[in-house]
Amino acid sequence: MTQLQPDSAIQPEVQPTKGKLRGRSTPLRSQYKTGVWWRHLFAMCALAFALFPIVFIVSSAFNNAGTLSTAGLWPSSPGVRNFEKLFNDPIRPYWTWMRNSILICGLGAIFTVFLGATAAYAFSRLRWQGRRAGLLAILFVQMFPAILGFAAIYLTFARVGELFPGIGLNTLSGLILVYLGGAMGANIWLLKGYFDTVPRELDEAARVDGASHARIFFTLTLRLVSPILATVGMLAFVGLWGEFLLASIFLTNVDSQTLAVGLWQTRNADQDRLFGQFVAGALIASAPVVILYLALQRQLIGGLTQGSVK
Repeated sequence: MTQLQPDSAIQPEVQPTKGKLRGRSTPLRSQYKTGVWWRHLFAMCALAFALFPIVFIVSSAFNNAGTLSTAGLWPSSPGVRNFEKLFNDPIRPYWTWMRNSILICGLGAIFTVFLGATAAYAFSRLRWQGRRAGLLAILFVQMFPAILGFAAIYLTFARVGELFPGIGLNTLSGLILVYLGGAMGANIWLLKGYFDTVPRELDEAARVDGASHARIFFTLTLRLVSPILATVGMLAFVGLWGEFLLASIFLTNVDSQTLAVGLWQTRNADQDRLFGQFVAGALIASAPVVILYLALQRQLIGGLTQGSVK
């Protein structure tokens, strides 16, 4: 026997007519009517505004003319002559500047993470008199710009250099010490917020087994807070990589200068003739920061969100 189907199942499908199709509004028309189109236009303008300097620098770096007057969005004579001049310039040792910058920023980032982590552990895990006042004092000091202390720093290290020439003016070790003086600031608050997310029961269990505070810190806590350590280290490295004011005051010898100071002096020597070398050096100088961001982008996102939310 055949089963009877309801009337709705055997009714023929009604095909829409051409007139109805023409009357329907497309997504583009609906966006135009609802006023969403201006957001896309604004986003495209912001993207073009952000990409313009990058395109200009890349184009000028690969322009064999190598002058500011011939620079544009497209190189008139493409080539790598600017890079050859940059690497073979006896007056301006580019690779020496690169080595100095990597050394200063690498050591500065490592010691910044170590000092910040030890201080944050003390503020987060230990209970001692003056703990809250110390946190507020660190926050209060951050209200004053660092440029206020440049004169005092210069005079101090000028006198220190007379007694200890290895850490005086115009030395890389002296500049690293100056940078470490400002390491304990906002990093302590960021690190402390992340340390607070680690359960205290782990510390108590380790103390029951006879572990000291130093052993708990180095063997247990640092492994659990590795994302925020990578975040602070990367932020410290990038901040020191682009630092110019203090480095230009502290370092006067050509062989001891950083990339920022050396490229600035290259531009000031002859703004038009050496413009190609300047942009070529700036393009290479951006590579370490880009590589570091790409390598540690997951730790950066996780460390910033968890530490700041806490």
